[in-house]
Amino acid sequence: MEQKFSGKVWKLPDDVDTDTIIAGRHGVIVDKKEMGSHCLETLRPEFASTVKPGDILVAGKNFGCGSSREMAPESIAVHGVYCIVAKSFARIFFRNAINNGMLLIESEEIPAHCEEGDILTVEVNKQVTVNGKSFPIPKVPQNLFAIIQDGGLVNNTIKRMQQAEKEAM
Repeated sequence: MEQKFSGKVWKLPDDVDTDTIIAGRHGVIVDKKEMGSHCLETLRPEFASTVKPGDILVAGKNFGCGSSREMAPESIAVHGVYCIVAKSFARIFFRNAINNGMLLIESEEIPAHCEEGDILTVEVNKQVTVNGKSFPIPKVPQNLFAIIQDGGLVNNTIKRMQQAEKEAM
C-alpha cells in the first residue's frame, strides 16, 4: 500500500451491517468476483458495477455491525477498494478487514466534510485531506500495518514463514 493515495468517495450511512454489505445467501458463493457482484446491492445497487479500484468508502458510525462474516470485507476488497473511513467500525469487521489487507480509518469529523464523488487523499499515519481541509489521523500499529501492506493476513503469514526459513538456514 502506498503511503499517499487518493480516491473517489462513496458515501454510506450509519449502521451499515454485514448483511447489507453482502447478504448471507451470497456469502456462500466460492468465486470472489461473483460474490463481490452482490456487494451493497440492497443499499447501493449500482455499487458493484460502477465502483473503481482505489475508490474509498466513507461511512457513519458502526460500519460493519452485525454478524462476523469474513466475506463482507472480501466482497468490498475484490473491487480494489482498500480504504474505508468511518466514524466507527464494529470490532469484528475491523479485524476481518485488516485480515483482508484493508486500511480502516476512524474519524468522527471526516464523514461530515465530504460528499459522494469528492476526492479524498490519505497520507497514511498522518492525515486525510478532502475539500481543502486536512484532518489528522492516528497511526496504524506496525504489526497491523504490515498485514495491510502485505495484502492481508495470509500473505503476511507466508512472508513471515519464508523469512523464518531463510533465517534458519
